[in-house]
Amino acid sequence: MSEVQLVLQAQNVPSLSAGVNCSFEDYTETEGHIVGGHIFCLTPTTRQIAPITRSKGDRHVMKVYLKSKETGKKFASVDFVFYNCSVHQSCLSCVNGSFPCHWCKYRHMCTHDANDCSFQEGRVNTSEYDYDGNDISDLPVELSVVWNGDFVIDNPYNIKAHLYKCYALRDSCGMCLKADPRFDCGWCVQEKKCSLRQECAPAESTWMHPSISNSRCTHPKITKLFPETGPRQGGTRLTITGENLGLQFTDIQNGVRLGKVPCIPVEEEYISAERIVCQINDATGYRVQEAQVEVCVRDCLPDYRALSPRGFTFVTPFFTRVQPSQGPLSGGTRITIEGNHLNAGSLVTVNIGRQPCRFKKRSAKEIVCVTPAGGNPGSTPVMVDIDAAELRNPEVKFNYTEDPTVLHIEPDWSIASGGIPLTVSGTNLATIKEPKIRAKYGTAESFHNCTVYNNSVMVCLAPSVAHSERGIAESGSRPDEIGFYMDDVDALIVVNESFSYFPDPVFEPLSPTGVLELKPASPLILKGRNLFPAAPGNSRLNYTVLIGETLCVLTLSETQLLCEWPNLTGQHKVTIQAGGFEYSPGTLQIYRDGLLTLPAIVGIGGGGGLLLLVIIFVLVAYKRKSRDADRTLKRLQLQMDNLESRVALECKEAFAELQTDIHELTQELDGAGIPFLDYRTYAMRVLFPGIEDHPVLKEMEVQADMEKALALFGQLLAKQHFLLTFIRTLEAQRSFSMRDRGNVASLIMTALQGEMEYATGVLKQLLSDLIDRNLESKNHPKLLLRRTESVAEKMLTNWFTFLLYKFLKECAGEPLFMLYCAMKQQMEKGPIDAITGEARYSLSEDKLIRQQIDYKTLTLHCVNPENESAPEVSVKCLNCDTITQVKEKLLDAVYKGSPYSQRPKAGDMDMEWRQSRMARIVLQDEDVTTKIDNDWKRLNTLSHYQVTDGSVIALVPKQNSAYNICNSSTFTKSLSRYESMLRTASSPDSLRSRTPMITPDLESGTKLWHLVKNHDHSDQREGDRSSKMVSEIYLTRLLATKGTLQKFVDDLFETIFSTAHRGSALPLAIKYMFDFLDEQADKHQITDADVRHTWKSNCLPLRFWVNVIKNPQFVFDIHKNSITDACLSVVAQTFMDSCSTSEHKLGKDSPSNKLLYAKDIPNYKSWVERYYADISRMPTISDQDMSAYLAEQSRLHVNQFNSISALHEIYSYIIKYKDEILSALQKDEQARRQRLRSKLEQVIDTMALSS
Repeated sequence: MSEVQLVLQAQNVPSLSAGVNCSFEDYTETEGHIVGGHIFCLTPTTRQIAPITRSKGDRHVMKVYLKSKETGKKFASVDFVFYNCSVHQSCLSCVNGSFPCHWCKYRHMCTHDANDCSFQEGRVNTSEYDYDGNDISDLPVELSVVWNGDFVIDNPYNIKAHLYKCYALRDSCGMCLKADPRFDCGWCVQEKKCSLRQECAPAESTWMHPSISNSRCTHPKITKLFPETGPRQGGTRLTITGENLGLQFTDIQNGVRLGKVPCIPVEEEYISAERIVCQINDATGYRVQEAQVEVCVRDCLPDYRALSPRGFTFVTPFFTRVQPSQGPLSGGTRITIEGNHLNAGSLVTVNIGRQPCRFKKRSAKEIVCVTPAGGNPGSTPVMVDIDAAELRNPEVKFNYTEDPTVLHIEPDWSIASGGIPLTVSGTNLATIKEPKIRAKYGTAESFHNCTVYNNSVMVCLAPSVAHSERGIAESGSRPDEIGFYMDDVDALIVVNESFSYFPDPVFEPLSPTGVLELKPASPLILKGRNLFPAAPGNSRLNYTVLIGETLCVLTLSETQLLCEWPNLTGQHKVTIQAGGFEYSPGTLQIYRDGLLTLPAIVGIGGGGGLLLLVIIFVLVAYKRKSRDADRTLKRLQLQMDNLESRVALECKEAFAELQTDIHELTQELDGAGIPFLDYRTYAMRVLFPGIEDHPVLKEMEVQADMEKALALFGQLLAKQHFLLTFIRTLEAQRSFSMRDRGNVASLIMTALQGEMEYATGVLKQLLSDLIDRNLESKNHPKLLLRRTESVAEKMLTNWFTFLLYKFLKECAGEPLFMLYCAMKQQMEKGPIDAITGEARYSLSEDKLIRQQIDYKTLTLHCVNPENESAPEVSVKCLNCDTITQVKEKLLDAVYKGSPYSQRPKAGDMDMEWRQSRMARIVLQDEDVTTKIDNDWKRLNTLSHYQVTDGSVIALVPKQNSAYNICNSSTFTKSLSRYESMLRTASSPDSLRSRTPMITPDLESGTKLWHLVKNHDHSDQREGDRSSKMVSEIYLTRLLATKGTLQKFVDDLFETIFSTAHRGSALPLAIKYMFDFLDEQADKHQITDADVRHTWKSNCLPLRFWVNVIKNPQFVFDIHKNSITDACLSVVAQTFMDSCSTSEHKLGKDSPSNKLLYAKDIPNYKSWVERYYADISRMPTISDQDMSAYLAEQSRLHVNQFNSISALHEIYSYIIKYKDEILSALQKDEQARRQRLRSKLEQVIDTMALSS
């Protein structure tokens, strides 16, 4: 661009005699010349103007200022336009613009100066174009005309060239004739090809063109039907896809039918030649289930008629149920309607009541939709319409429930990464199948699924907000929104909960290099901050640390985690997890200890020499101290004498006190009665110990064939030879275990409960065989019946169990129950360790506390949980009792005389200490006040809470939090006072100095203790020894306990070893079995009285009484704890020793339980001998009397067990050992005579068919 002179006219300006310049904004200035009233300026040069117009398009508006040379100030301005023609690249844009631009057609450029153009000769080249392949039938392409090889002529109307092939994608007549008329395509009939007229040869060929009137294609074809099924009521829109299906809608308007059922085409859905959509008429009067679809083009001549290759099937859809069957009133529940043929037809609508259910998907068996909002809670009918068919099932209803609500979230905090389990309390939560919790903080929004446990509780993992652009304060930040997605319940999308997020924990790297080397025994210390969020409440962050794939045991503090791992070597990645937070501080290199170096060996040698010198010095000192030891021994002997006197006095006082308690207990039993178990429960506990819900207690649902087969099997078992062969065959198998022997014996006895006479005959034969085998194998005769190694021995136990129940209830049960009660009361008068089960008062050395425990008896007044207005019950407890132990004692006192199974359990109750009318504190074994010393956590006791004598205690149903108070202000004052009491009592372990509560499941490294720690624990304090004496001294407490309980043990033994006691005669079963054993001894010419005595002892006391004495819970509805169990085991062992004929040589190394009753056993032995002699002298029981007795027992208990179930259980052993049993029956001559094998095979075949 060249310079142009500008003429500017300014008005109302001061004197310009000093001169003026023209300023083009900040780009450049030119000098102005004043002539008359005008100012003349030159525009900038071409070089100066280039940056002004660059990237500004074809125009740029800028300010031109007048600038005084005298003052340098700008005082006037005007807009000025610079234009740039060169930006135009086409002729039209160049010449149609607002500025005087010229198009140089030869140079193909736009310029402001026509002189820039020069003449050049040019020409337009012409070309032919085509495209390959038959995948595209017509292709519009861009068209351009290039001038002189380089310059494109403008195409303002965007004219395109249309390339096409008639035969491409037009394989059928119909597709050909519906092509764009501009293409002039037609169907060459002879060649069966779509082509132009000139391409159809020979000349005589018929060329069909759509412009010819009445054109129609032959051979229509149906390729697909959708749907292929539909209801008979009609209304189904059937889509027929194929070829040559008419060119106009009128061609097929009346030509579609399904068999005899018309289908009315829909014009709006018709696609020429390709697709027909028609609506099927009602076909309820049409009996054929499947019909072919027929399409006729104008008429039904063979060349213009098409039949579908597959028929259309008329079905009867129905539905049977809806899952889930309930949901919230707000709707949004995704339900599944189950039935058959539900995918039939073209359109399905579902209504819940009068509102539509939002359709999702369907198949032959189900329809899935989302429920609408309901009107009122309650059942609402579900209605399904498939096309014109209305499906109704009055039994299927959807139950609208009140919308769920959220009442509380516990804990009410999480770390930023989420993943913390949150317990959500509310109402109607179970109506939502897939609830989700959501949180939004800044731009971060996330969700987590929840698990619903019941209507009032669900557990959710806290959502993560770690990716939010906003930071989280260490004191906690509330999210913008916290809420739940529960179907369409909008009220819960945001809930008003005081929920807080705390920063994720931050851990330091293990080392600058990321790899830390440690020895195998060295703990790993992980340092960090924010390890425990400053959140209120008792919940704490649960950490997991992995060394590779191995969990390590953690000890937590405010700023570090101490991690101890099992024996590991090598390199392992360290991973820290807490909720959704996961971080690896580095890698741990654990290396093995190397071999000893030479300096180490020298050091050890020097140390050994020094140790030898020390040993010599100790020996010299020992010689000198031995004299002092003699004097100490004499002093100790004097202390032992004094101790023995104190033990005798303590025993006398304890016995007197216990006698008073037992007298009160006897009076209560007279009123309430002993809680005997019923016969059925008693028998099941003895026959199948540990199995509460055995199949023989249930009614078994069996098919008629199976019931018939089991009845036939029962008839086989009633044949003695079959039963004996069955048992002998089983016992001959190596895989037939001890457990199996006991199980088979118990099952046989339950199956034969109604046929005791037959069962007794079988038992006698098995015992006779057992005695024969025992004597033939040269075993010592005294070993007979010693151990349960055969079915016969277990059957003998069960036989006595059935027949001695009456004797237990009328005679022996009372002294056994009195011994149990006396033992329990005596144990509970002193401390009992809740963890180890050790007690101050015990008969078992293993369960004796060998340590001085200081304790005090408190009398607590318990509010009756059944009736708070009833008088309070006074209960004696110890201040060292744990809270659970106190609850047990309170329940024993309040529900005195009630069976254990009918009273509340301690674990279901909380204990409230009612300090005043409003202040109530819930006491627990573990809470925020629990004392922790290193890795030991001590259970809370009454003394820990400083409960005083005469306090009022209440038992209330179990609650969740550590403290539960009806008045919060009163509770705060009470707790504050309570905390100050604890700080005053034990400042080192005060609430202020302790870390927050560590629960067992969060702190796996913490060990619980109550009264005594494990004796072998290495960190037991030396100071604890000051409260101990020599542990063996405490064995005298065994004597004290034994003396206290002596009368009750004597009463039990005397009752059992008497032939006529308390008005009850000796049970016939005992006399009958003892006589049978005497007969067997006579048969085998055994004259040794000791052998006969041992057989009887192994038969009755060992097989029955020892089991009952050790397990009184088999007879009574009671709970037996570990200390009572240990003491009962000592009594049972004494009972067995009393029945033995061998002399026990006692010495200083004999077990304490042998020494404890050493003086009493000879007396008990004389009772046993007298008992056996009295039975022998009694008149023999006749077979008639025994048969009558057994028949009466069978009649009394015939329906106690389900015989079909018992037979089915026994039959499982038939299947397991089928081949061996069938073989044994085949080999036995008597079995062959009775055809037992074929009968058993009949049973097996019938059972196989029925199953």
